[in-house]
Amino acid sequence: MIPQDYFPIEPWQIRETRLDLDLLGQTEALFTLSNGHIGLRGNLDEGEPYGLPGTYLNSFYEVRPLPYAEAGFGYPQAGQTVVNVTNGKIIRLTVDDEPMDVRYGELIDHERILDMRAGTLTRRVHWRSPAGKQVKVHSTRLVSLAQRGVAAIEYIVESVDEFVRVTVQSELVANEDQPTTSGDPRVAAILENPLEAVEREHTDTSAVLLHRTRGSDLMMAAGMHHEIEVPGRVQVTTMAIPDVAGTTVVCGLRPGQKLRIVKYLAYGWSSERSRPALRDQVIAALTGARYSGWQGLLDAQRTYLDEFWDGADIEVDGDPDCQQAIRFALFHILQASARAERRAIPSKGLTGSGYDGHTFWDTETFLLPVLTYTAPHATADALRWRATTLDLARERAAELGLAGAAFPWRTIRGQECSGYWPAGTAAWHINADIAAAFEQYRVVTGDGSLEAECGLAVLVETARLWRSLGHHDRHGVWHLSGVTGPDEYTAIVRDNVFTNLMAAHNLRIAADACARHPDAAHELDVTTEEMAGWRDAADAAHIPYDEELGVHPQCDGFTSAAEWDFDARTTYPLLLHEPYVRLYPAQVVKQADVLLAMHWCSHAFTPEQKARNVDYYERRTVRDSSLSACTQAVMCAEVGHLDLAHDYTYETAFVDLRDLHDNTREGLHMASMAGTWLALVAGFGGLRDDDGALSLDPALPDGISRLRFRLRWQGARLTVNATDSEVTYTLRDGPDGTLTINHAGEELQLNTHSPTTVPARRREPLLPTPTQPPGREPKHRREVAR
Repeated sequence: MIPQDYFPIEPWQIRETRLDLDLLGQTEALFTLSNGHIGLRGNLDEGEPYGLPGTYLNSFYEVRPLPYAEAGFGYPQAGQTVVNVTNGKIIRLTVDDEPMDVRYGELIDHERILDMRAGTLTRRVHWRSPAGKQVKVHSTRLVSLAQRGVAAIEYIVESVDEFVRVTVQSELVANEDQPTTSGDPRVAAILENPLEAVEREHTDTSAVLLHRTRGSDLMMAAGMHHEIEVPGRVQVTTMAIPDVAGTTVVCGLRPGQKLRIVKYLAYGWSSERSRPALRDQVIAALTGARYSGWQGLLDAQRTYLDEFWDGADIEVDGDPDCQQAIRFALFHILQASARAERRAIPSKGLTGSGYDGHTFWDTETFLLPVLTYTAPHATADALRWRATTLDLARERAAELGLAGAAFPWRTIRGQECSGYWPAGTAAWHINADIAAAFEQYRVVTGDGSLEAECGLAVLVETARLWRSLGHHDRHGVWHLSGVTGPDEYTAIVRDNVFTNLMAAHNLRIAADACARHPDAAHELDVTTEEMAGWRDAADAAHIPYDEELGVHPQCDGFTSAAEWDFDARTTYPLLLHEPYVRLYPAQVVKQADVLLAMHWCSHAFTPEQKARNVDYYERRTVRDSSLSACTQAVMCAEVGHLDLAHDYTYETAFVDLRDLHDNTREGLHMASMAGTWLALVAGFGGLRDDDGALSLDPALPDGISRLRFRLRWQGARLTVNATDSEVTYTLRDGPDGTLTINHAGEELQLNTHSPTTVPARRREPLLPTPTQPPGREPKHRREVAR
């Protein structure tokens, strides 16, 4: 774990007050700057030492083989892996004849600050060389949210107490050495030098390198330009060879004198455009950055973020740790999506190469609900990307002998990249998750244009998939067999509650969408008979229920399966220590499944059923997935276990800030960060929208004295200010100055003329606070805070 005192608790920044080389990989991920198109890991300016070098372009990947000991029909044969592209972050410094390296000489002072209002990473260094020469370095880095293809670095070197000769080497470097990430030698060979040099050019202060991937045949360009300020004489030269371009600056500095360099970077890639077009695109981006200037880029960054925070910020009084964590989470969620523009949002964003840079169901189920309420343009872009992959999903369904479209469990471009694996291959719910995200966008924003543009076809084809997957039994009940729900420890089952409820939702919203767009539906060959069949299947979907226990079995037969022996088998995560032959047939749950169904399909359960289900599954859920804690927080809060929900909120909030899963170095957990918002807003704020209306029911744990959050709903902006005793709703604006919401189950009319204050409803638990499996109690907030 990262020690609590490593980052002081401050509301708007993550500040590293000392440099721990053993935590370099983690801090590189935490200090990543991105805009959804470019991702720059927080590597040190000098490039070394490093944990994992990382510069990424969204959806720029290489193909690799998917090996099988024994292949089968329909198994995906090729995967896709994000490529570490040309690194433009490197600025090496030599003082007299000694390279500045924090491992040598004396590091007198070192501080890095991720500023979540400015959108910058700053670094201050005071270093004494082995020969005793002292310099101070102050660098500021940004990836522009206003100019999609642009990043920039301001790098200032100051002599401290005597004359020094300073040499700065600013570089573009392709095919950097990478730590080994795969035991398959074929994969390692492919990713060792994934970029093939295509073209290069340079001037006195700038350079452009073009490279192409060998297998996926994607081409990228990276460019840099430098502005240099220094008193006295300076020498500047630039060179370019196939994989390296470098600008070298040499000058002398007397005590107190400074060398200032502004390095503008630009990136672009394409699968179709020519070399001249791609080169010119990068040169144009560099020219635009120079036109704006360093201060202009800083100002535009602050303006963009001011607007975002105005509509998305959450204030948590009484809990400064959670306050810092939620802003950190929202900042990275925005960075992962702001300028993705019809590209996928990977599960790690652009913060590392974990999961090969793939996108999963995490995007639609965890990230997009947050963005729909805070930055809906990013949700629309992400859904448009999914729609562009519809033909590939149709091809995959046809390959498997199914109707409609089968969206991939994991992918970059849209092809299925998950090797055959029961827990993923049978996780058909991804299709309903995507459909639900389209519907939630329409309901929350009030914008029907996206559905008309591309959403209808997705809804229709996913509905067709469910009809071909499911069947009616002789009693007319509709079943789904051979599926895996969110819980990957219970694979290839019949009638998973989450899957069946989401599939039924998918079928209904597809029929409703076709009714709204009859002409477009006709062009998709949808008939009234087909729509009636969808509705019939949805109404007849079997939702297992155990009358004796008063709970919903996660799937047919789950509550009759063998109990897990927690006295003998508690080495977590279980998937690394127990064979699947023991996991699949037992009542042990990797991550929230029925609880997730109760969150997203809230109106399908009574309050009593929710309370009993929470009690039952808390005792069997081991949370071997970072996706679980947030859902457990939401549902524990709903049924009145507010302090337990607060502990789960901490766990999801600090997955990366404390590296609770020991894998932050590979990239941040975007879904867990989105889960922090869900825990606060859906958990303690009581937000639900699954019946088409905005419902809120705030209730706070003892550790939070006030929760204030902002939402967008159908063109209106709403601020919710909750304390233990009352809730104030402030409608900031809206199409007609009014808004109807549900508060604690009662209709409430809001207007822009004055805030509306109502009493907060107490949530009294129906059952005692449940226990968890041995060793799987949530990371208590006081333990995490120590």
